[in-house]
Parts: sequence; structure tokens; C-alpha cells
Amino acid sequence: MNRTEDVTITTPTDREVVVTRTFDAPRTLVFDAYTQPDLLKRWYGAPGRSLVVCEIDLRVGGAYHFLWRGEGKKDVGMHGVHREVARPERLVRTERWEDWDAGEIIETVTFTENAGRTTLTSTGLYPSKDIRDAVLKAGLEHGTRETFGRLAEMLGTLQSSRGAA
Repeated sequence: MNRTEDVTITTPTDREVVVTRTFDAPRTLVFDAYTQPDLLKRWYGAPGRSLVVCEIDLRVGGAYHFLWRGEGKKDVGMHGVHREVARPERLVRTERWEDWDAGEIIETVTFTENAGRTTLTSTGLYPSKDIRDAVLKAGLEHGTRETFGRLAEMLGTLQSSRGAA
């Protein structure tokens, strides 16, 4: 069973945030859940918002665009470009928020499998300490725990349905 206490958030440098969570699923499935629009729309939300636009060109140099929408809330968008795609081990991409000029963030995600469990490690490299600290203050920890909890639930559902097939 996945637990929210599995999420670890550290700040190893003045510009980085490292988020780690282990999931009870093989890394190919976790990688797919992180990169396939039909799966992302099922878990990658924001408080009070759903992912309504999820366009991904999953190749080096390929772009992606996400847009979250919620009733009575302002739309929130993010886009970037993939710098590295090594399925199912590693993903590196840029990230820019459309409603906040935070500059370009570099996200590096690794997927490490051990005995059928996958540890996802996401390292965000921010343009400055001030931007990193603003992201932390805005609720990164709570949002990540909630979002990764939804991912864990979806992975469990996918594995159950695959096992029944």
C-alpha cells in the first residue's frame, strides 16, 4: 500500500528541490503515467482544478503544454520542451508557467525500479533561490503529497485491472 509519508522533499542546494516517492508499480508503468496524456489527465491535478489540456510530444526537442481549469478559478498553464527522454529511466524537460514569470525551471525525473517498486525522483532546478523559495512557500509540499497520492491510487487501479485481464 502506498502511503503519503513516502514523499520526501529536500533542498540540497539554494536552487533545487528534490521530491522522492516510491510507488508499488513497475517503472515502465510509472513512466507512462508521467508521460502519457490519457493517464496524466487522471491524476495530475491542482487544488480545485483538473488537467483539461495535456499535449505531449515525447521526444528530445518535443514540446508539451498543460492547462488546469477549475470552476470559478483562473486557468493555470505550463509548457516546456523535452531535453532528454530515456524511457523508462529518465526524463529531463524545461518548465515555464504561463501566469507567473518565474523563468525557466529544469525538471529531471528518474525512475528506479527495485523488486517491482519504483522510486520516482524529481529534481527541480530553479533560476534563483528566491524563485525556489516562492514555490516552496506556495505549497509545493502539500500539493505534491496530494498529487502523488492520486498517482499511487491510479497505479493501483491500473495494476488491478491488468491483473484481472
